[in-house]
Amino acid sequence: MRIGYARTSNIEQVAGLEAQERDLKAASVEKIFREQVSSVAPRLQLEAMIDFAREGDTVTVTKLDRLARSVRDLMAIVDRLKTKGVALRILDMNIDTATATGELMLTILGGIAQFERTLMLERQREGIAKAKAEKKYKGRAPTARSKAPEIEALLRQHIGAQEITRRLGISRSSVYRVMEHAGIDTKLQSGAGRMEA
Repeated sequence: MRIGYARTSNIEQVAGLEAQERDLKAASVEKIFREQVSSVAPRLQLEAMIDFAREGDTVTVTKLDRLARSVRDLMAIVDRLKTKGVALRILDMNIDTATATGELMLTILGGIAQFERTLMLERQREGIAKAKAEKKYKGRAPTARSKAPEIEALLRQHIGAQEITRRLGISRSSVYRVMEHAGIDTKLQSGAGRMEA
């Protein structure tokens, strides 16, 4: 069976979703799983699609970025599909892992990405070593830790985590770390955040 997956980042991108569905149908896809969520949010339809796929099926996407958030994410998805005997087809790159050439292309893509990451980390380490030698390295500023008193003050005012992240420009996980350290029930506080929104 030919299965399709279509995704846009938000609900306003209706035209983008419709274009993907049109291209998937033109590629003879029989069943389409669709969702409108950010790639970093839980992708429930992606999980449903992987669960639905059976041996001999082909999963088709219009573009790589509609399926995966990174090469590591892509390789994890491909491994899950391969374990089930399911091939992956990426229309805009003309890659089909059901063929030896398609599988090779995907492996090369993953290898290049890994090589680039290794080079980037090596350059980063060299830069840090040089900065330390010149006594210029200070490390990353612990922004969330330095804002802990402000976070705790807002929490005591029953301000939710989402609003605190907006006001202080920090991540939600940083707020939750401070909440745990201060012994504040994260479930109660996240509920307060939803009530504010």
